[in-house]
Amino acid sequence: MIANIPIPLALTGIVVLGVLAQWIAWRLRLPAIVLLLGVGVIVGPILHLLDPDKMFGDLLFPLTSLSVAIILFEGSLTLRFREIHGLRGPILNLVTLGAAINIFMLTVAALYFLRAPIGIALLIGAIGCVTGPTVVTPMLRAIRPVPAVDKVLRWEGIIIDPIGAILAVIALEFTMKGDNTDTWWVLGKLVLSGSLIGAGAALVLGGLLKRHLVPWYLRNVVTLALLFTAFTASNTIAHEAGLLAVTVMGVVLANTRDLDMDDVLNFKESLTVLLVSLLFIILAARLDLDSFHTLGWGFPLFLLTVFFIARPMAVFASATGSKLSLRERGLIAWIGPRGIVAAAVASLFALRLEADKVPGGELLVPAIFSIIISTVLVQSFTARRLALRWKLAEDQPLGVIIVGSGLVPVTIGQALKKAGYDVTLADSNWDALKRARMAGLKTYFGSVVSDHAEHHLDSTGVARLLAMSNRPGQNTLACLHYRSELGTDGVFALRTTEDHDKAKLTLTGSLKMPWLFDDRIDDVRLQDAIESGAVIKTSKLKDNYTLADLKQRSEGLAIPLFAIDPKRRLVPFTSNQEPPVKSGWEIMALQMKPEHPVSVDADIAVPEPALPD
Repeated sequence: MIANIPIPLALTGIVVLGVLAQWIAWRLRLPAIVLLLGVGVIVGPILHLLDPDKMFGDLLFPLTSLSVAIILFEGSLTLRFREIHGLRGPILNLVTLGAAINIFMLTVAALYFLRAPIGIALLIGAIGCVTGPTVVTPMLRAIRPVPAVDKVLRWEGIIIDPIGAILAVIALEFTMKGDNTDTWWVLGKLVLSGSLIGAGAALVLGGLLKRHLVPWYLRNVVTLALLFTAFTASNTIAHEAGLLAVTVMGVVLANTRDLDMDDVLNFKESLTVLLVSLLFIILAARLDLDSFHTLGWGFPLFLLTVFFIARPMAVFASATGSKLSLRERGLIAWIGPRGIVAAAVASLFALRLEADKVPGGELLVPAIFSIIISTVLVQSFTARRLALRWKLAEDQPLGVIIVGSGLVPVTIGQALKKAGYDVTLADSNWDALKRARMAGLKTYFGSVVSDHAEHHLDSTGVARLLAMSNRPGQNTLACLHYRSELGTDGVFALRTTEDHDKAKLTLTGSLKMPWLFDDRIDDVRLQDAIESGAVIKTSKLKDNYTLADLKQRSEGLAIPLFAIDPKRRLVPFTSNQEPPVKSGWEIMALQMKPEHPVSVDADIAVPEPALPD
């Protein structure tokens, strides 16, 4: 770090650059690590604006370790065993047999192509087998693969992180001390302490939360305190056992019955985004670009082994006998980006190797970062194209869930299905769903916010949720439940007549949702219009036929419902604003008969969607 830049200013700059890189990556649909690594290299070894070792001193790697612990814990909280029914074999094989194959092939490649000593080669193999949720999850979000591919890669990324770190510790012990009794004793302590302390911390936290002994506003900080306690206690007993402890802790909590961890998970997700942004910039800023020259002439062959030999062999061997198709196995084999754990562990171990002047230690960081950079860059720009070519991903998510099964939801569902959208109507009333079934629409019987829906209502490819039941409480719960998955611009509610009388119970602030269609329209008025012969028609806008022209020519008898852009993205009209339509867009509108216009009372005050009854 340049001496005249104050530390607070440098920290602020790192945070701002990290968040900006995350936002740009979201806009460009790229894994954020691509930009974060670029920012770190620019402000570090290129411009010399940031020197993490000088800035943080001895605190650099303790802070890095704690940050990685939070990242692993957040990822492990999403690992629910019931979600991988039918895929447990391939996943377990990938993190055991697959990891062993990966380590062996990378070790051999490092030995022969990088001319690394056997101990350093083994370290490169152990660390290089780690993928990680920090890069896999954003990549999957951009690719949108079929559920089987998504689940296998997501679970592998989270489970392999601590396994890879533990294997790296073993490799380091062998490198420093050789094969002796002390090395195996260290391994035993590591596995035992990490597993027991992690499970114990999960049981303690689960008991406190289930018995409501922790107030709501302290749930996140109590969880964080226990997480740090488990991590530090495990590391005190055995070096790097903390990574295993926090992973075990998260998995146990995720699979504890009747324990709601959604609020904790949301908090950890936000914290993880911030920590990943900081860590990638800081670790990339520590790189010595000249060290990459030490990899020698065999470096390209080493990377070819990573892409085309080690990973494919590991995946196809692990998937033997599974239900995964050949193309699904091929896509999984191609997607294997390395992330923050690999970067952090390599940087941490490199310091110890350099301090003890271990021959070949200078190869570790450039070799691992080369794997990280190349896998992320190449796979980010090719994986989605490959998934689309093999029909393992949707070009544009066209799924729509409609809550409710009355005349209005069914009519709108039929129109959307005719326009090419994959529509599912959900209702907890079996008899009411009969209308939807007779109309040829897919249905789900049950509440969309139930545990049953989480496991049986397929939300893959769903881009919109339209809450259109005649029960305002159900509509609001559905929108709040799916907003975390679909975003604030993906959930919408239709106003009901009951909402007129619930102004005192309306949601405020960040919980508000826009009303569907015209703010003067509710479910009863739409039903009256449809029963009177109104139909849904689709019109395409042109340079000489705008939305204003459509409204003018309909003489007030057309209610715009949805706009469809050239990429088939469905954008509902809402009470807040009209979609930014232009030439080439399509407009779905409810066309009423002149003798039966919708009766609209413009003086009605429009409240926000009401709280559940």
